[in-house]
Amino acid sequence: MPQVRFIHDGNSIDHTPLANLSAGDVVVQGDLVGIVKLDIPAGTLGALAVTGVFDFPKATTSGSAISSGAKVYWDATDKLATTDADSDANKYIGKAVRAVTDADATVCIRLEQ
Repeated sequence: MPQVRFIHDGNSIDHTPLANLSAGDVVVQGDLVGIVKLDIPAGTLGALAVTGVFDFPKATTSGSAISSGAKVYWDATDKLATTDADSDANKYIGKAVRAVTDADATVCIRLEQ
């Protein structure tokens, strides 16, 4: 009798939100961070991407540049990607795919869980 049963490849996970979600929204469940793939009405089963490469918003203030390969975290309060884990208050989302400057409003990140 096998101990483990394969379910699916894990690129996406099921999610039923309490409130309406729009495609591109970031959902944090403990240490699991997912991206809404298509709009999901409240109480309806939908999917969150947990792998892939996405453009995330970031601050454009002095000191907000992010280097290629840097670990990046999601600041759920400000709804921005940052390199500051903020004592684990911000959740790890992945690594920057390419470097961005302070003036850049987005950073391209490869999700990692």
